Amino acid sequence: MQAIDRKKFKAQAHTLNPVVMIGQAGLTGAVLAEIELALNSHELIKVRIRAERDERKKLSEKICQDTGATLIQCIGQITVIYRVKPEK
Repeated sequence: MQAIDRKKFKAQAHTLNPVVMIGQAGLTGAVLAEIELALNSHELIKVRIRAERDERKKLSEKICQDTGATLIQCIGQITVIYRVKPEK
């Protein structure tokens, strides 16, 4: 992904609210299914990850790997990811 695209997605994500929140239980199958559903609906989503800094980075990378999404930005507990909607 080019820097100009990433910048555009960061600007779009600024007004979004987190649609998925990951808590103490971590990244479960149900959470991944919810992320998949949100990506299919919206393409660009925010995920709130309640964990330590190193753990947040690992979880963000795992989410992107498991869903085929692209990591746009991580700031604090908020991660922004993007995936093109599959055509019907």
